[in-house]
Amino acid sequence: MRRRLRPLSLTLLVILLDQITKALVVSLIPENTIGISLFGDFLRIIHVRNTAVAFSLGTSLDESVKILLFIILPLVVMVAVCASIVSKKGMEELGELERWCLAGILGGGCGNLLDRIFRSFRVVDFISNRFYGLFGMERWPTYNIADSAVVVSVIILAIALISEGKGKNK
Repeated sequence: MRRRLRPLSLTLLVILLDQITKALVVSLIPENTIGISLFGDFLRIIHVRNTAVAFSLGTSLDESVKILLFIILPLVVMVAVCASIVSKKGMEELGELERWCLAGILGGGCGNLLDRIFRSFRVVDFISNRFYGLFGMERWPTYNIADSAVVVSVIILAIALISEGKGKNK
């Protein structure tokens, strides 16, 4: 049982880091201001709030739709992901790396869900990187630790699944 629960330690770590950094940003940097610029203006720690999901998609949705799409649906998905990480069937069907990636995704999802529930749909974002005009953007959309955990975990999971698929074809 302990082995099945081990990846959830990553989930808890991501949630803790995410919520601690957000609390620091909220307490130290006034909303919609830059707290610090590093490496010229390549990296900024700022305080902004996102009332939607990635890249501010869904900002203009009605509150009842936001509750369904941004709280209830993610809760259902996170329960399913958690069950797949810790279940015997998940242990049999998923590799160790895949379970850890799902745990990282779960931690990031929980971190932002906590903001949506306890900060009135206003997720705290604070990392801003210069993007040098690529894809027409001077700066990448602002993000947080939870977002980073999800993106990194999804990339590693995709690479693992693609590698596993190529191995099976040989």
